[in-house]
Amino acid sequence: MPDKKIIEKARKDKREGKSASTQAGEFVHQEIDKVRRGEHGARSTKQAIAIGLSEARRAGVDLPPPKKGGVKESTRKSAEYAYELGQGERKPKHRPKVSKAVSKVLEDEPKSSASHKALSRQTKSVASRRTAEERSAAARKAAKTKGPAGRAEAARKAARTRAEHG
Repeated sequence: MPDKKIIEKARKDKREGKSASTQAGEFVHQEIDKVRRGEHGARSTKQAIAIGLSEARRAGVDLPPPKKGGVKESTRKSAEYAYELGQGERKPKHRPKVSKAVSKVLEDEPKSSASHKALSRQTKSVASRRTAEERSAAARKAAKTKGPAGRAEAARKAARTRAEHG
């Protein structure tokens, strides 16, 4: 169950007009922190991200499940269930035995799937599947929703990064 703080951050993002995936990002961050702290593990970086997205859907973030063919059918069904729960279209099925079993299995999974290196590898592989046009459009949208103070902060950060690596 996500913290109240995380849900509030996601709602704030929504009020600021940020996309559903940005709102869901708060839940993904929390999930990655949980893995890093050792509360549980994840078989892969993708799994850690998927758990976060599922939490976001269940908390009511308007993040529709993936289309048919893009992911495994079981993944899509699970996302659909979480989405419907979050939108108040169905009541949750409480399955304590299943819940406990899943928690037990996740405890034994590696924690390295949320390392900086693993996340970087995942990010790069996903970015490489997008066209330059798509990446550029995303950057333009990000700049638009940031606001003047956010843009100034981002520019300072970029300058710092260039100074460190240049």
